[in-house]
This record gives sequence, structure tokens and C-alpha cells, in this order.
Amino acid sequence: MTPLPPLCLKNATLIRPEGVGQGFLSLAGGRILDGTAGRAVDLSGFIVAPGIVDLHGDGFERHLAPRRGALSDPGAGLDALDAELAANGITTAVLAQFFSWEGGMRGPDFAEALAQALAKARPLTDMHLQLRLEVNLQAEYDRALRLIRAAGIGYVVFNDHLPHKALAAGKRPPRLTGQALKSGRSPQAHLAHLQDLHARRAEVPAALAALAATLRSEGVRMGSHDDPDPAVRAGFRAFGADIAEFPVTAEAARAARDAGDPVILGAPNVGRGGSHDGRVSARDLLARGIGDALVSDYHYPAPRQAAFALADAGTMPLHRAWALISAGPARVMGWADRGRLAPGARADLTILDATTRRVAATIAGGRIGFLRGDLAGRFLG
Repeated sequence: MTPLPPLCLKNATLIRPEGVGQGFLSLAGGRILDGTAGRAVDLSGFIVAPGIVDLHGDGFERHLAPRRGALSDPGAGLDALDAELAANGITTAVLAQFFSWEGGMRGPDFAEALAQALAKARPLTDMHLQLRLEVNLQAEYDRALRLIRAAGIGYVVFNDHLPHKALAAGKRPPRLTGQALKSGRSPQAHLAHLQDLHARRAEVPAALAALAATLRSEGVRMGSHDDPDPAVRAGFRAFGADIAEFPVTAEAARAARDAGDPVILGAPNVGRGGSHDGRVSARDLLARGIGDALVSDYHYPAPRQAAFALADAGTMPLHRAWALISAGPARVMGWADRGRLAPGARADLTILDATTRRVAATIAGGRIGFLRGDLAGRFLG
């Protein structure tokens, strides 16, 4: 797909690494240029920001399975997802796909189907796959590794969502029947499966260490999800999983920061002013200087909303808040070609109405992914 012809966006408010101010921005060949070349487009009344880099989102699930058991064509679902991402200013999206004992669209079969669909898709936004590997599924580690290699997955996060407390107490875990339906098992068979995984939990560290060593040697970035304390974070760090996704306590988050581990926090947590389930407040962590990236988690409008919420609250200036959803996540992944408005960078832009702060246009790799209202007339004119 061909990028836009050369354009010079003038009279806009620009969010740059050094601050927010008036200026111009030129685009050509899918890149940001140094200079004023190209047809002029008047963007007075609009804010031009770096495109949002979302390192963890599972909101795509509703496009691929609009109702329980109703798995749609993954290709059509990805088309709908592409439109939603662009409408929310997201130019790079990491789809957080489970590889879990939970089954259904969180099981290995669906992960493989999604990877195949994504390989065939031609989205305007830049989509990547993250594999969320349930550590207790060690019998499937070889299958997971084959998928990572075949699909070129560069980001793997380790989860442990097994209800160990209930299983250790001999109790029926919550949500068992719903999980059983998704997995295609009877509740009794699903419970027996969970009990078996729990009974074999002592085998996990050695198996995980071996898998992590292979992934590290192949250049795959690794992280852990929902670290409850510094000891768990240190254990994953020892495997080479240095990214801390959604630490659930201030102690775990501080331990990650102090060790130099990138810390990823949920943008919905920031927008809401706290965790929906009583975990540590992302706003509090950011006020203490902890946090490298904000991600959509389950709600794609959340990153943009969180950046403005932080600026409005005086937690940090807007250019620093916006960096948490652009330059910060790009830096975590080592993507030096995006996340900032600078000559030579990808032409990934989020254009916002300065009054309403709604997304008016999204340009991904120099191609228009979303365009609405009065701004459409300015581009077309």
C-alpha cells in the first residue's frame, strides 16, 4: 500500500520529546522529513502527537469472538480491529494472545489460528503478536516454541493464572463451569486437568528455565505478568524475563524499577484513578517515578485518555505523559523507528481535535488509517 504523497502539516500544536508547541511537520515516503516540503495542510486547532504504541491489548477478543462460542473468521475480525485501533490513535498494536489451559480463544489451537490469520492480514496499523504463556502448561512448551518460531513472535510473557489457593484447599475454583465450556471439557474433566497441573507445579521452574534460555538465545523479549512481590519478579528476571507487566503491588513494582526492569502499567487503571480489583494504583506508581509504558489492557481508548488525565492532574506535563504511550513503549521493545516526531522516524501520527481531544485522524506508516469530520476536508482540499 502506497503512503500519502508529500505533505507539510502546518499551524499544528506538536507534541515533541522536548515539549508541546506550535510548528510544522513534513511527511513523505512513509517517513517524517526535516523541512517544509510537500502540499500544505492547515492543522490549526489540532494537536499532532506521535502514534500510540500499545504493547499489551486484549480488546481484540471481542472482534474475533463476539459471543461465547461464536468464533468469527479471524481475518474479518482483524479488519474490524484495524479500524478500531486507528480510530483510537493506535499505530502499533501488540495483541496479547493467551496460550493457556483455559481453552477456547485462550487455548493453543486459537493462538495458532490467530497467528496464521495475522500472517495473511494487511492491516494499516502495525500489528504484532505477544504470546501469553501459562507457565503450568509445560507439557505444551514445545508446541508453544514451534508457534513462536513459525510466526516470528518476538515478545513472550509468562502468566500463572492457575487457581492454586483453591486447588490446594481441595475447593472448586471460581468460574470453573465457564472455563470448562470454553475448553470443550466437562466441569469434572476440567477440574481434574487443573488439579493435575497444580500437582505438577514443582516441575515448572526447571522447564521454564530451559524454555526461557532458548527464547533468549533467539532474541525473543520476555516478561512476566502480575508479579505479586519482589521475589517473584527476581525469579523471572533470572530467566531473562526482564519486563514487568502489571505488577500488582508497589513492592514488586519498586523492585522492578530498582533493578532496571521496564515496568508496564494499565492505562485503564490511570483513567479510573485506581485498580478495579484493589491492586496498586498506576497513578501512585507514576507519581513515584515508576512506569515506562501505559497500555490499553482491555480498552483501546484508554492510552489517550490516560495521557491527558495525567497532564490534567498535574502529575506530569503532557509531553511526558504522551511519551508513556509512544516513545516509552517503543524504547522498551527496542523499536527505534517510532514513538516520536523526529526526522527519519516512521510517519506514525495521532491527530487530535485540540478542543475535544477526540482522535480526528491517524496516520500509520504514512498511510491514513482514520480520518473524520472537518479534518477530512482539509486533507482532501
